[in-house]
Amino acid sequence: MNSVRWGIIGVGNVTERKSGPGFQRAANSSLVAVMRRDAAKAEDYARRHDVPRWYADADELINDPEVDAVYVATPPDSHLDYALRVAAAGKPVYVEKPMARTAAECEQMITACEAAGVPLFVAYYRRAMPRFRTVRELLETGNIGTPRSVLIRNQRGADQPAAGPLPWRVRPEISGGGYFVDLGSHTLDLLDRLFGPITRVSGSATNVGGRYPAEDLVTASFSFASGVEAAGIWCYDAAQHLDEVEIIGTDGSLRFSCFGQEPLRLVGRAGDREIEAPYPDHVQQPLIQSVVDALTGRGESPSTGASALRTARVIDRLLAEYRQANKIIL
Repeated sequence: MNSVRWGIIGVGNVTERKSGPGFQRAANSSLVAVMRRDAAKAEDYARRHDVPRWYADADELINDPEVDAVYVATPPDSHLDYALRVAAAGKPVYVEKPMARTAAECEQMITACEAAGVPLFVAYYRRAMPRFRTVRELLETGNIGTPRSVLIRNQRGADQPAAGPLPWRVRPEISGGGYFVDLGSHTLDLLDRLFGPITRVSGSATNVGGRYPAEDLVTASFSFASGVEAAGIWCYDAAQHLDEVEIIGTDGSLRFSCFGQEPLRLVGRAGDREIEAPYPDHVQQPLIQSVVDALTGRGESPSTGASALRTARVIDRLLAEYRQANKIIL
């Protein structure tokens, strides 16, 4: 195909700025249909974003002959179901991260897409963002020598539960876990991009705050295929907000925020310097462009079902004991 006409299933908050406009602004791409179970909200989104058609039924969007590919932007518990339906219709799938609640669900998605002969992409958009391409270039050009180790700290204060249902991100039956799955998966997937697959992982997960059923504290150590060793702590019941990845090499170090826009901090033999690396207006647009390029034969995308499956397997290993002890069955 020369261009891609997209449909979106689930036009919630993530599609308002992070992803939705990216389908309209990417070259050789257009957004032609959206779906949400609430018809009024689907119609409102379509009106505000100049999308020609809207639906309240996913199958109607999937089977729309003018929709070439489908972006699934719903919570993780429905990713498998929608991916299977899109694949059965013979259309490429682009699914939100995390790819699904478990690696087993991811494997089913990959199998279905392979059987249907359609590609599967996952919205781990940091793989394509200019900020993190800069990180990769700094490492590949030897600015810190040979990378040896990585330290990860991601912490934030606990959300105070409001009246009514808990947010889906801390309900394992919907999300697969808590904020570690939602946020930690981004960092783990980015490091997979930088250093290759994780070959060994060990750690623990617990709930120290008791505010919801999901884990809120995870510690881990892991090894990459490249020989780099890493350790991380993710705490979502902390007084101090901190988001930092530090890569330590034989000739220096590189520190950066995974979720903020602070300058990259490079320390080397030539001295210290800060490197500006802001986010694009629509953070998913660079990855969306790579997906469009892959579908139109103009390039490749760095985030596929195969790469996202590796991240899901690491998360499963770290949460296995917690899920078992707390009778979380997914």
